[in-house]
Amino acid sequence: MLKKILKIVGITVLVLIVAAFAIPYFFKDKIIAIVKTELNNRLIAKVDFKDVDISLFRHFPRLSVGLENLQVVGTGEFSSDTLLAAKQIDVALNLMSVINGGKMDIYNIALSQPRIHAIVNKDGAANWNIMKPDTAAAHPADTAQSKFALSLQQYKIEDAWISYEDRQGNMALLVTGLTHQGQGDFTQDQFLLQTSTVADGITFRYGLIPYLSQVKTKLDAGIQIDNKTSTYTLKDGKASLNNLELALQGLFRLVNDSTYGMDISFKAPSTNFKDLLSLVPAVYKTDFDKIKTSGTATFAGFVKGNYSPTQMPSFGLDLNVKDGFFQYPDLPKPVKNIQIAMKISNPDGVPDHTVVDMPTGHLEMDNTPLDLRMLVKTPVSDLYVDAAAKGKLDLSKISQFVKLEAGTNLTGLLDADISAKGNMSAIEKQQYDRFYAAGTLQLSNMLYKSKDYPDGVKVNNLFLQFNPKNVTVKELNGQYLGTNFEANGAVNNLLAYTLKNAPLDGQLNFKADEINLDKWMGTTSSTPAASKETAKKDSAAAMPFAVPANLNIGLQTTVNKIHYDKADLTNVSGNLLVKDETVTMQQLKANALQGTMEINGSYSTKASKTNPDINLAYNVQNLDVQQTFNTFNTVQKLMPIGKFLSGKITSQLTMHGKLGKDMSPELNTLTGDGNLLLIQGFLKQFAPVDQLANTLNVAQLKDLSLRDIKNYFAFENGRVKVNPFKVVVNGVRMDIAGSHGFDQSLDYTLQLALPRSLMGAAGNNLINSLASQAQSKGIPVNIGDSVHLQVLMGGNIMKPSVKTDLRESANSLKNQAAELVKNKIDTVKNTVKDSLNQIKNTAVNTLKDELKNQLSGKKDSAHNGKPLENVGKQAGESVKNTLNGLFKKKNNTADTTKH
Repeated sequence: MLKKILKIVGITVLVLIVAAFAIPYFFKDKIIAIVKTELNNRLIAKVDFKDVDISLFRHFPRLSVGLENLQVVGTGEFSSDTLLAAKQIDVALNLMSVINGGKMDIYNIALSQPRIHAIVNKDGAANWNIMKPDTAAAHPADTAQSKFALSLQQYKIEDAWISYEDRQGNMALLVTGLTHQGQGDFTQDQFLLQTSTVADGITFRYGLIPYLSQVKTKLDAGIQIDNKTSTYTLKDGKASLNNLELALQGLFRLVNDSTYGMDISFKAPSTNFKDLLSLVPAVYKTDFDKIKTSGTATFAGFVKGNYSPTQMPSFGLDLNVKDGFFQYPDLPKPVKNIQIAMKISNPDGVPDHTVVDMPTGHLEMDNTPLDLRMLVKTPVSDLYVDAAAKGKLDLSKISQFVKLEAGTNLTGLLDADISAKGNMSAIEKQQYDRFYAAGTLQLSNMLYKSKDYPDGVKVNNLFLQFNPKNVTVKELNGQYLGTNFEANGAVNNLLAYTLKNAPLDGQLNFKADEINLDKWMGTTSSTPAASKETAKKDSAAAMPFAVPANLNIGLQTTVNKIHYDKADLTNVSGNLLVKDETVTMQQLKANALQGTMEINGSYSTKASKTNPDINLAYNVQNLDVQQTFNTFNTVQKLMPIGKFLSGKITSQLTMHGKLGKDMSPELNTLTGDGNLLLIQGFLKQFAPVDQLANTLNVAQLKDLSLRDIKNYFAFENGRVKVNPFKVVVNGVRMDIAGSHGFDQSLDYTLQLALPRSLMGAAGNNLINSLASQAQSKGIPVNIGDSVHLQVLMGGNIMKPSVKTDLRESANSLKNQAAELVKNKIDTVKNTVKDSLNQIKNTAVNTLKDELKNQLSGKKDSAHNGKPLENVGKQAGESVKNTLNGLFKKKNNTADTTKH
């Protein structure tokens, strides 16, 4: 009996195990279909996922469904932006609800390694507005169509990366290493949601000012949720920003799909200055626990009101520091007498009513004071600023106060005394008498080295002079990556750039001795000792140079020498305009490759940061062919014959397309045209021509000496099309046209006029054989001292294929027909001409005779007194007989061929 029971239990367990493995496969297709249908029904976006992982073991006895490598990409203007990418979304479902085919109850959701990139563009449109319009009001029955129902008990987001970029409001938030989880009964209208949040780093920027930088954050809070009113009330929230602890309370309410109400306040319970000091990245980064501090600080704020696309809540922030002091125990000097009073207020949510007031900002380093004050009002309508900064600082002593990152070296002297007061509109309207700005800033003998800049950046002297109109760069000179440079000029809107993120406008003159762009762009090849893994990482991290978005700078440049990859350019001069994420080159001239070149065009990362757009026009004169071919990869694709050609070329070329991550052109995107003049050159060991020379047994076609050859070409979709051009070498005339591909494939037609005296016996035998073949087909061929050949050249550069044919045989029938028609037309013309002359003479003689008879009183009975009419009849008969004779002759000739 026991054996039977054990056997039944064993079979039952086995069946359950088999079912646990089998059930997911039975319902996989069904679940995938439902998921895709739900996503397509609800979202206006491109949604894709690699696979669906279904298991009964992860959340037994519930069915676990995991979407792997999920991606949600926007549409329209956000079509190149990925809103959401997640390694896996794991959902726990009620198994019976799946089997029964009704609504699927969801108990648990887990999001693994999501990357969320939220964007608000300059027009206020948001890339997360991808939900299709709710038609529930118009069609109430539609609300029951969803196949999913929430019975949610808990959720989790693990190792998230979240970026919020508000281009309209000029603010950005970056959260890295975020893990958040919550537990609560989502089936209830009212319940308590317990949440826990940890983030490795939070960075927040408003304008150009970074308020938070990689701040470690923790938040534990209970949230009372009321689904009936869509209200979420914060209960005893506790947060920490690095060492600074905050107490949070308030509520958040969903007013409608685009409006959120909030009433949240925060305050730091502690008044210890050290806790506030932890928000300074340079201080908190190294040995913060060992630092000695004193002084008090207060930190509090609030957000209250509605947030919508057209409305902001009111907000405020108070920060005060009194008698602040800190010193590292192993550093010789403290930073002391820190006094800060700052208040940010907005009473009604209108952005233009925001006021930033910092009447006091003071600290002392080595008994040297630094003072700063600032008042900013009406930032939207007409920015008003009243600010001043004054102080001297020996940069070499900073390491005595603050611990710098290992490998960092900083020296130099900074001396600043500047002030400004007034509205930006005065500057914009050039009413400089209504805006006050004065002072100087000088930086001398500065040297900065770090892990990121191991070669160092050196500024020998920087002297800025402030006035109402602009900031004049009186002098700037220094060294970077082996380049000695100097500059001067003016910057016109430094305040608007600093406080409103307006494009920095200015004009500078820039001079340098030598620039190695390989170093500047980080393209220096890896050393042999570098590991493959390191090279792989470097390749993956390589990105094209991104042109800054907020610059409008004109540069008049003069550089003695520029080295890039395999090219060396000397005596470089021209104008560069950096504007709208685009660098525009204007008359950029240089000596290179034993010749001269001029470049006009643009390089832009506005449309894509990974695939920059290029639009270039070159004009090169007397460049060495071999050096040009070996220097530029693009030339190797456009003109592969250059590998076998020596001499000088002149060329004009226009081109547009895209660059790849390595800054090399993506050949399939290139489109353009141009011309090429070979002034003087020598073609040697070029396989297509060598094979043609061997085929025709003409030694003169090998090792060609060329001169004054010009052709026109265009390229698109990976092929270069060459317009017909003529070449005469060693007594051989060639007409050449066709195309070749970037893949080295050939498709050319050559028309040759070849003296037979140049061909050996093998060549003449080939010609005679071609003539015999043509004659056997009924095509008469007369070969003289010069042979006309048509050559079809295919294959590729290294392995060409050559097919020859006599142009006489190809064109003889056409030429014979044309000659026959021409001869017949000439015959008709001559015959009709002779007939008309005869008629004319007859008419004249007849009229003379008739006039003579009339004068003498005689009548011409033969013509019945109608001489002109008779002449006309005779003319008509004469022409008719002439044409009939011609056509009868033609018909008789045709008839004879039938027999």
